[in-house]
Amino acid sequence: MTEPTGGAIGVLTSGGDAPGMNAALRAVVRTALSRGVKVFAIYEGYQGMVDGGDRLRAMAWDSVGGIMQHGGTIIGTARCAAFRNREGRLQAARHLLEQGIDRLVVIGGDGSLTGANLFRQEWPSLIAELAAQGAITAEAAARHSQLAIVGLVGSIDNDFTGTDMTIGADTALHRITTALDQIGSTAASHQRTFVIEVMGRHCGYLALMSALAGTAHWVFLPEHPPEAEDWEAAMCEVLAAGRAAGRRHSTVIVAEGARDRNGNPITSERVRQVLEEHLKEDVRVSILGHIQRGGAPSAFDRWMSTLLGHAAVEHLLASTPDDEPQVIGLRYNRITHQPLMACVTQTRAVAEAIAAHDYERAMELRGGSFTEQYRILQTLIQTVPHPPRPGQRRLRLGVLTGGAPAPGMNTAVRAATRLAIDRGHVIVAINNGVDGLIEGQTQEFDWMNVHGWGSTGGSNLGTSRTVPAGADFAAIARTLEAERLDGLLLVGGWAAYQSALELYRRRAAHPAFDLPIICLPASISNNLPGSELCIGADTALNSIVEVVDKIKNSAVAARRCFVVEVMGGHCGYLALMSSLATGAERVYLNEEGVTLRDLQEDLERMTAGFSDGRRLSLLIRNERANPFYTTAFMAALFEQESQGLFEVRQAILGHLQQGGDPSPFDRIQATRLAARCVDFLIDQAEQGATTAALIGIVGGRIKLTDLVDMPDLMDAEHIRPKEQWWQELQPVVQRLAQPG
Repeated sequence: MTEPTGGAIGVLTSGGDAPGMNAALRAVVRTALSRGVKVFAIYEGYQGMVDGGDRLRAMAWDSVGGIMQHGGTIIGTARCAAFRNREGRLQAARHLLEQGIDRLVVIGGDGSLTGANLFRQEWPSLIAELAAQGAITAEAAARHSQLAIVGLVGSIDNDFTGTDMTIGADTALHRITTALDQIGSTAASHQRTFVIEVMGRHCGYLALMSALAGTAHWVFLPEHPPEAEDWEAAMCEVLAAGRAAGRRHSTVIVAEGARDRNGNPITSERVRQVLEEHLKEDVRVSILGHIQRGGAPSAFDRWMSTLLGHAAVEHLLASTPDDEPQVIGLRYNRITHQPLMACVTQTRAVAEAIAAHDYERAMELRGGSFTEQYRILQTLIQTVPHPPRPGQRRLRLGVLTGGAPAPGMNTAVRAATRLAIDRGHVIVAINNGVDGLIEGQTQEFDWMNVHGWGSTGGSNLGTSRTVPAGADFAAIARTLEAERLDGLLLVGGWAAYQSALELYRRRAAHPAFDLPIICLPASISNNLPGSELCIGADTALNSIVEVVDKIKNSAVAARRCFVVEVMGGHCGYLALMSSLATGAERVYLNEEGVTLRDLQEDLERMTAGFSDGRRLSLLIRNERANPFYTTAFMAALFEQESQGLFEVRQAILGHLQQGGDPSPFDRIQATRLAARCVDFLIDQAEQGATTAALIGIVGGRIKLTDLVDMPDLMDAEHIRPKEQWWQELQPVVQRLAQPG
């Protein structure tokens, strides 16, 4: 690794606060220090830069310890009118140079990043002016002749082009989805309608995705006003029909920037009045407000922000003065770099399109994924499906859940059922996984069979880990023939995937198996081929992070080491990603193994840390990291050898990682993948094709992989893919966890 050159790095948070900013700050500070670069936190955003003095503070390793679980930003943020003027920027440049800072990581929205770019462009003239005034030496001016900047987008609205997710958006979705789940139970008790207002002046992301994840019944977005001029009557007609169909409550989500086709605001209060007048029932309004912005960040926001902060420093250290400023973002699970001002320009183009009432352009600028999920939502919120077309061939599509239960299975089944029925086809639900397929436990589902399934964990269909063998195949063939199935969707884990492969391999002996088959990945272990992200893994990570936060609160009251055991089988995804999201100082993986020397070195490091005043040591262990050095063994070893310097506790999290309602991320991705699965089965069946495939997220896009390739992709002995993208992150975990 080359030795870094150049001045110190400054990091600031600006604009609205967002959960995850602290994780990004921690990563920036520790990455810079690990590379031998001095780093300063600039308190109160650009105002701190203009004020100077103790608003610019040199950071040490422990300066950012224990901050990941806190919402907001510990270094503050503020509006700064002075920085909008050249005189203010001149003062800011002088204060930066007093500390030798000529590189900036700016965490904020489009206004903050635009200001940073203007500052960078003016930097040479600002330096020249300061040198002419005698405020800095000619040597300092020459040494810091250019300002390098990199942007990380902090915004709960997820309104910035150039990244799939902005810092804080996933947490805000958690807040909204939790509120929707809780409001739904009280609303159903009283047969009420609730109008929920969420943030988003120029961006409907939170409204759209929370409607999708929270199974709302109507939504208003800034980018896509209601098509009908008389939107009031159209909305009321749909909601009234829902009640007539047996639904006990209705939920309407309104983005704060919602409007009609003429640009007139559609407010939550206006929607309430309309509903009360037309439906003659009790309607309540909940404006979630800053609840969406506050509180501890989600697991996703923690690990994403950590990776972004690390990548920002690495980019600054590798860039040259001529390089165009970049925004560091995320595409599904991969870090991306995009030109900063190009992203700002396209971001602002959306607001301009909305202001010009060019809503088609606004949706286009939001991207294909946004449009696709809006289209899916329009089907899911219907009260009844569209009737089959005259003369249409009505396909019969089977769906089952297999393998270990995973949060999001019900969401996928709900989406697949309604999307297929709305296209005129029949869904045959198979109960109890492959066992039900063997025993013929089937039933035809209608639209309301899956009502309420979108937000519930586990599997309402039931699941099993059975993989068919011997006489099972003849029994399965009889079930497929009796139900006249034209396609089969298996939602689940390794057992479901293996079952699909066994059916495929026996097509010659059983013609009933010669039908389109597709597997949708649902496994908290994230250990399936053909997908880098499985449904359920994000929920499990959030469960782990929530418990570890409580453990950390307990541990700091006394000098304690906690050894936390997480699930995953032989796959270390949960262990490594929870380590990244919690700031654990050590993670033990089956992929790496554990030796006695490793444990001795860890003990020595912990002893040194506790001797220097540390109060907490957090170690995360994959459940199968080593068959002999168990969690209990490690805890006993460290306790014995600590000689009373610190206490050791173990926490085996067990099946709480599999339970609970699915996270917004898992609900949204389950819905989106299920929609693609339905498209695949229908297209294949209508063409008379019999392709068998795996669907998943690979390299930042949804991809289909031939089922026949599955053995080549898997380490079957350890039930994990041969290539695991997350292992590339181990150097980041190790760098950020090392002692200061």
